[in-house]
Amino acid sequence: MRALCTLSVVVLASAGIGHAVISSLDAGIARVDAFKDMKNRPRAGHGMNVLLVGTDGRDKITERERRAFRLGGAPCHCTDTMMIVHISENRDRATVVSLPRDSYAELPARTDPATGQQHPAHPIRLNAAYSEGGPQLTVRAIESMTHLKIDHYLEVDFTSFMKTVDVLGGVKICTPAPMQDAYSGLDLAAGTHTLKGGQALQYVRARHVDGTSDLGRMKRQQRFLASLIEKAASSGVLLNPMRFRDVARAVLGSVRADETFGTDELLDLARAMRDFSPSSSEFVTVPIGQMNYEVRGVGSTLKWDQAKADQLFTSLRDDKPLTTDPPRHDGPAPAPVTPVDVDPQQIRVQVANGSATLGLAKRVDAALAATGFTTTRLPVTAPAHVPHSVISYDPRWDRSARALAAALPGAELRAVPGQGQLLRLTVAADFKNVHKVRFEDPGQPAPRAVRGSEVVCPGS
Repeated sequence: MRALCTLSVVVLASAGIGHAVISSLDAGIARVDAFKDMKNRPRAGHGMNVLLVGTDGRDKITERERRAFRLGGAPCHCTDTMMIVHISENRDRATVVSLPRDSYAELPARTDPATGQQHPAHPIRLNAAYSEGGPQLTVRAIESMTHLKIDHYLEVDFTSFMKTVDVLGGVKICTPAPMQDAYSGLDLAAGTHTLKGGQALQYVRARHVDGTSDLGRMKRQQRFLASLIEKAASSGVLLNPMRFRDVARAVLGSVRADETFGTDELLDLARAMRDFSPSSSEFVTVPIGQMNYEVRGVGSTLKWDQAKADQLFTSLRDDKPLTTDPPRHDGPAPAPVTPVDVDPQQIRVQVANGSATLGLAKRVDAALAATGFTTTRLPVTAPAHVPHSVISYDPRWDRSARALAAALPGAELRAVPGQGQLLRLTVAADFKNVHKVRFEDPGQPAPRAVRGSEVVCPGS
């Protein structure tokens, strides 16, 4: 009886502290009436839909941060990141749908409430809706395109993003290849990194890492969000009222939210996410039907595949998951599958045994072939033993070499000009196993929804 009474007191006290903490935060949230005078809205579905918008906000950062993270220029108070975050009705799943900023959209005829000026219907890129009519027009445009009712609206700027990452102690990301972007200042070697606020901002803003522009950036943003969820869940921040307060203050200190997003909603989400993990989240980009859809007076846009997009948003409205449950098993969770930007079937590999272990090259050759690489099926013996596995490659096929390295973590990349298209893998005694990889065309949206557990770093 004493134990039960003590437990009851602890639970009630924790709930009271949590409510007090959240209530104190609610008063400091900047508000925006994102749904003012909106009529003929889509019918409500199941679950909760939050429109998450990333804004510029560089006028709030320090001069040191501006120089360090390449945030120069005048603040535009614009948006180029838009995501619909669907929280399932039973609060056990979060689905994140990225909406490309260059999506073709048609704004309906409207009257400017401030000036009374009439605006006829016209085509735009989706991100222009914010510039023309702020949050209200952005919500109206997205509801018209998706037929989803948006329940809440959140704007996150540079400052709140950096503070959130810092208060969590940084977020781990991995990249199989070096990443450099002269515009954002991003400069990462291949491997695993824990990014703090400013560097994390460079990572999610980078658009010039390769030729993929916004589509590649959206994939990196999705991977970062999955890792952010993993860090929040594993650090216990959602179970500790004081730590949750610190994180919530960082997030909410410089965001704008709709007027109905308050204490009850924050508590509801905090309770729901206590059992969240990367596998509780799923990520997808709205299906694209035409990549360079030219529109007079607008320019090049991305036109959605309307049939597939309608199917996607119907699933969200009906609160259905986009990914299937993996089969149950008793062993450790499978390692995430690393995306690569070259089809393994187009990568030819000659395997050589650089160790004293008999049959090692044959085993590695078979494992690479099973993963999708085109091996010679004729492993050889290397002239000498090597301390670590080495991938020799012609610099003209460096992307293929990086894709092979993603399947062989720890292997050294060694450029050999003139070697030709065939990659040569000399495998050492320290070899452990071949990691699975998945080809993703960097210039195309992801072909399917993925769980967060598929895109976080291996071992997370």
